[in-house]
Amino acid sequence: MPPTADSVTRAVAHEACEVLDQCHIKIKHCLDQLTEEQVWWRPKEEMNSIGNLILHLTGNVRQWIVAGLGDETDVRNRPAEFSERAPIKKAVLLHELEAVLEAAKGTLRRTTAEQMLNTRHIQGFETSGWGALFDCVPHFKGHTQEIICLTRMQLGSAYQFHWQPQTAEEGAAT
Repeated sequence: MPPTADSVTRAVAHEACEVLDQCHIKIKHCLDQLTEEQVWWRPKEEMNSIGNLILHLTGNVRQWIVAGLGDETDVRNRPAEFSERAPIKKAVLLHELEAVLEAAKGTLRRTTAEQMLNTRHIQGFETSGWGALFDCVPHFKGHTQEIICLTRMQLGSAYQFHWQPQTAEEGAAT
C-alpha cells in the first residue's frame, strides 16, 4: 500500500521527535557535568550562557511548535531568555525544557498533513507547518551543539563525551 500524506507526516514527525529527544539527552549530559555556576558562565559578557540557551530553546519550541503548530497561546518573552542573569537552578531549567519537549512531541504526533500545509503566523513570519518544523528542529540541534561546546570550553579534558565510537564501523581508531 502506498504511503498517504498523513503517514508521511507521522513518519517525519516521529523523526523530528527523535532528534529533539537526542538533543535533550545531550543537553542533560552536559548539565550533569556542570556546577550551577558553570551553567551561567559566559565566555564574554555579550555572549550567552548555557542557562540562557536553555531558556531560549524552551521559548523557541513553545512558540514554534506548541503554539505555532498546536494553536496554543504564544506566551514567549524572547528578550528575557537572553537577559536573564539570575542563576536559575539546573533542575528547574531541565524541568521546563522537558515539559515543553513533551508538549511539542504531543503536538507533532497529533498534527495532520493538512494542518502542516496550512499557513501560520509565527514570530512575525508567515510559514507553513512544515516551515515551522524545519526551522525549529535544526535551530534546537544547533544550540545543542553550542551547549556542548560551552561545556567543553569549561571542562577541558575533564569533559565526558556522551558517545564514543567502539567499532571500526562507528569510526573508532583501528
